[in-house]
Amino acid sequence: MPTLKRRPFLALICVLALFACNLPSGVGSTQDPNAEATFAAQTVAAQLTAAAAALASPTALPSSTSPAPTLPPPPTAVPPTSVLSCDIAQFISDVSIPDGTSMSPGESFVKTWRLKNNGTCAWTPSYAVVFSSGNAMGGPATQALTGNVNPGGTVDISVSLTAPITPGSYTGYWKLRNASAVLFSEFYVQIEVEGGGGGGGGPFAVTSVSYDVNTFDEGGYDDCPIVTAHITANGAGDVDYHWTRSDGAGASVQSVHFNSAGTKHVSQKWYLGSVWAGGSAEWLGLYIDDPNHQDFGHVNVPACNAP
Repeated sequence: MPTLKRRPFLALICVLALFACNLPSGVGSTQDPNAEATFAAQTVAAQLTAAAAALASPTALPSSTSPAPTLPPPPTAVPPTSVLSCDIAQFISDVSIPDGTSMSPGESFVKTWRLKNNGTCAWTPSYAVVFSSGNAMGGPATQALTGNVNPGGTVDISVSLTAPITPGSYTGYWKLRNASAVLFSEFYVQIEVEGGGGGGGGPFAVTSVSYDVNTFDEGGYDDCPIVTAHITANGAGDVDYHWTRSDGAGASVQSVHFNSAGTKHVSQKWYLGSVWAGGSAEWLGLYIDDPNHQDFGHVNVPACNAP
């Protein structure tokens, strides 16, 4: 039992020793009773400040994202060869019938152009010279080339023509056409027809064509255009003609006979629906195939009224 009584005494001695370690070392010094509490509060505040700073500045973690792979540069695009450089013709000279050549009415002649192949494709017999616009002067609508013309080479292209009967200045435009039916590089013939002509003193010819425009109703079509052409000739003979129109539709060659000088009348209907009208004006005209080989212009026509 004596052992149990000594344990409280020893515990008291340990407490007094720990208290003594926290006392100021100076003997007789005056101790602020609030100093220990103040010191403890400051210590706790310092620890909280350090903890807040640690939370505000977290340690940066290494990025787990892998760097983007480096892609090879795209292949360089190779520009396609321009189809425009394939077929190019350069006019070199008029081998025959230079511009402004004077011709007699109805005179036959051969026009020859010298052209150079300035493109990258060879011209073959699949290529052709074709009439484009103006006055055809009785020339062919199309005529195939007779041989090959390599790039850089030259060729003489000839067409057989006939001067119109009526005096005046006439120009016909021609183009080349490749094997894919694409037209390119225009060239022309220009002549002056002197003397002869109308009045009964020269060879038989159509001297003028004029037009009247009216309308007709037929088969559910209302107010459709009908054009009457008044063909005047200077004597007796047969006139071959065909109608031309703005949509490029072909027409058969027809004939009208003159017993003497005078005027004949021919007409053409057109079932022109309003669906085609709108844009540029539609027109009808007359081309004299014989004896003149001459385009006599055209007249504008209206569309049919919608049913």
